[in-house]
Amino acid sequence: MPVLVMKFGGTSVATLDRIRRAAKRVGVEVSRGYDVIVIVSAMAGETNKLVGFVQDTSPLFDAREYDAVVSSGENVTAGLMALTLQEMDIPARSWQGWQVPLRTTSAHSQARIEEIPTDNITAKFGEGMKVAVVAGFQGVSPEGRITTLGRGGSDTTAVAFAAAFGAERCDIYTDVDGVYTTDPRICEKARKLDRIAFEEMLELASLGAKVLQTRSVELAMRYKVKLRVLSSLSEQTDGSGTIVCDEEDIMESNVVAGVAHSRDEAKMTLVSVEDRPGIASSIFTPLAEAGVNVDMIVQNISEDGRTDMTFSCPTDQVKRAEKALNDARTAGHMTFTDIKADTGVAKVSVVGIGMRSHAGVAAKMFRVLAQEGINIKVITTSEIKISVLIDRKYMELAVQALHDAFELEKAG
Repeated sequence: MPVLVMKFGGTSVATLDRIRRAAKRVGVEVSRGYDVIVIVSAMAGETNKLVGFVQDTSPLFDAREYDAVVSSGENVTAGLMALTLQEMDIPARSWQGWQVPLRTTSAHSQARIEEIPTDNITAKFGEGMKVAVVAGFQGVSPEGRITTLGRGGSDTTAVAFAAAFGAERCDIYTDVDGVYTTDPRICEKARKLDRIAFEEMLELASLGAKVLQTRSVELAMRYKVKLRVLSSLSEQTDGSGTIVCDEEDIMESNVVAGVAHSRDEAKMTLVSVEDRPGIASSIFTPLAEAGVNVDMIVQNISEDGRTDMTFSCPTDQVKRAEKALNDARTAGHMTFTDIKADTGVAKVSVVGIGMRSHAGVAAKMFRVLAQEGINIKVITTSEIKISVLIDRKYMELAVQALHDAFELEKAG
C-alpha cells in the first residue's frame, strides 16, 4: 500500500472535537487506499504550560528531565487520536518516539534525528493496522533517554517519516490554508500560493514566516519529499493548500514569491574593535558558543586600525550576547569601547527564485522604502533574498508597500 504522512499541529488537535475532525480527514485517506502515518503535536497551549511547570519547579533545570516533561503533551494527543480512529472502526495504534524507535542525538531539547527504522511500523501495517499515530517532537537518545527536537519539531518529525517510508506526500495541517505571499494579518492583498519552491520556503521560514519549521523544509529539500500545507479548519479539496516542491515543478512564478518579516530583531554594534586578522572569529566564536543566533553582519570602514562591527540577533538573546562579548574582552580575546544594542528594529525581506535571472530587484526595493520615508539600517543579500533592518514602527508599512510594488497579489 502507498504511504501518506499527515501531520496535525496544536491548533488542529486543540480540543476533542478538533481531534475528531482531524480523524475524519485521516479516514478519507484510508478509504483511498493509503497506509497513513499521522504525526501529532501537543494540544494547543499544552507545551507552553509544561515548559512553565519545569521553569517554576527548577529554573536551572536538568535538560533530560525537561524533555521527559515537555514531550508528554504529544503522548496524550497520540493516544486520543488513536482512540478516536478506533471508535471509527479504523485499525489504529499510537506510537511514542522510543517505540518506533526514532533515534536522535543526545542534545536534549535540540536533538537531531539520526535514524528512523521502518521495520516495526511496516510490520504492523502488514498485520492490518491502517494508521500509525506517532507522537511528534520526540525521540530517544543513544543512552535511552527521551529527547525533544526543539519547538516546531513535529514538522521535522513528519518530513523525516515521509523520507524514511518513501511516502507519496507529507501533508502538514495547520490553522492556515497554505503559504501566502505575506502575512494576511498585515496585508489584506496577500495571496495564497498554489506552489512554492523548497528554496523559497526555506528562506521564508528562516526569515520569520511561521508556517513551517526551517529544519523540516531543509529535510524535505534534501530528500525530495513533496510537502502540502493546508488547513485542518476548512473544507478540504484535492487541490487545496500549497505544494512545496522542486523549482523544476513550477512552470511560471513571480520574480518575488513573498515578503517576510520578523519583529523580534535587535541590532548590536561593537564600537571601536581592533581591525586585524582573526577579529571576526574572536567576536563570533563566543557568540556561537553562547547559543546566540547571529544573522546580518556588517563591518564598517577601518580607521586608525579600529572599526565597528554590527550584527543582528533575536531580541531575547541580547543579554546573552552582551555577556559573551564582555567575557571575551575580559579574557583578552578582543578589545572594544562599547556595545550598543538597538531592540527597536525589525527585519523585512523579499524572497524569490526569479531574482537569480532578473536584475533590479534590490534597486526597486530600496526605492520603494525611500519613497515611504523608511531608513535602512543594515542590508544583506543572497542569491534569492534581500533583507533589511528598519525601525520596527515602519515594519507593517514596509511589508504592504513592497507587496504592492512587486504586485504579489497577481499570480505569475
